[in-house]
Amino acid sequence: MAHGLIHHIELYVTDLNKSTAFWGWFLKELGYTPFQKWDGGQSWKLEGTYLVFVQTEERFLDIPYHRCRVGLNHLAFHASSREFVDEITKKLQQKGITILYSDRHPFAGGKDHYAVYFEDPDRVKVELVAP
Repeated sequence: MAHGLIHHIELYVTDLNKSTAFWGWFLKELGYTPFQKWDGGQSWKLEGTYLVFVQTEERFLDIPYHRCRVGLNHLAFHASSREFVDEITKKLQQKGITILYSDRHPFAGGKDHYAVYFEDPDRVKVELVAP
């Protein structure tokens, strides 16, 4: 394994069931497979990287996540093509998931940046970007 590649990212979530339902289908579309599952958590893996979702303890749920505070702003994933971005966009819409920056979609990141932006159940912004 090369130095510096991301090993895993772990996100604490307010509702594990909602988050795993949301992330499960999306990560499967990207080629991730279920990796670990335990009471209070689940992960998906693609090659040497995995994403972990853990239920936040009740005592820490008083301050909700906001991407404009210190910490994580968003997660961005590679898409193999613009067509794949379009396919996922349609699936997001079918699932009732709001497309962020819809007035500028799919060029919300700039005229040469073809992507779809949306939010998970905790409002973590997710980006899928084509080459």
